Amino acid sequence: QYSPDSVAGADGEVDPTEVTFPGCSCRSSSCAPPACPCLRRGHNYSGPRLEPALQQQQQQQQQQQQPFCRPVFECNSLCRCGEGCQNRLVQRGLRLRLQVFRTPRKGWGLRALQPVPGGSFVCEYAGEVLGSAEARRRILARAPEEPNYILALREHLHDGRVMETFVDPTRVGNVGRFLNHSCEPNLFMVPVRVDSMVPRLALFAATDISAGEELCYDYSGGFRNLPGASREDRPREEENSLRKPCYCGSRTCASFLPWDSSLFSTP
Repeated sequence: QYSPDSVAGADGEVDPTEVTFPGCSCRSSSCAPPACPCLRRGHNYSGPRLEPALQQQQQQQQQQQQPFCRPVFECNSLCRCGEGCQNRLVQRGLRLRLQVFRTPRKGWGLRALQPVPGGSFVCEYAGEVLGSAEARRRILARAPEEPNYILALREHLHDGRVMETFVDPTRVGNVGRFLNHSCEPNLFMVPVRVDSMVPRLALFAATDISAGEELCYDYSGGFRNLPGASREDRPREEENSLRKPCYCGSRTCASFLPWDSSLFSTP
């Protein structure tokens, strides 16, 4: 079933549509920091392109030796600002012409039918938002030859806590489910919050992308993470049989798709 936005999973543990953030009272068509409380919560867009702002933020992190990025919050359905507000981007949905196509070795893939400037929002990875128990149950019930679409997002907070979000587009999802992995991706994923603490998994162009070029991201989340931020484990020898080969063809290909053993074990 196609859905442009994430929905509550069958376990009913997480409802991504619930509005829990208060709206801003800005009356202009475009909110601006520091007056807008939505923008004060975290990072904000630099126009319709996020990459320049993230590069600046990453330089500041390196200078200040801070290992964490600030979160991204968009204005929401309770805000008084207009639809033209520049802090409303991911919630507007897909705007590019994309095509699902058959790749020689990786099954289905996704490509752009038009040039995509670096830093542009491309699409969301949408599906059922699950609790951790249901996500692990589905992983363990899956046959080894079946594809795994469940994405586990882990956000590391400054106080040491880790927030987990599990999105499964196997039964309900959008075009993002056809994105393949690459060890040298042209997309990067950013968790963007609109109405609640449940993030939208937004994919942005990491560089200028040509029309017809396949769109890929790093399944481990490693493109924007600082060293040590990814929790991909080095698998034990007996777990290698569960790993799937990587056919991205990049110069730095790791030969296997990213591995997270925590999803294959019971807590």
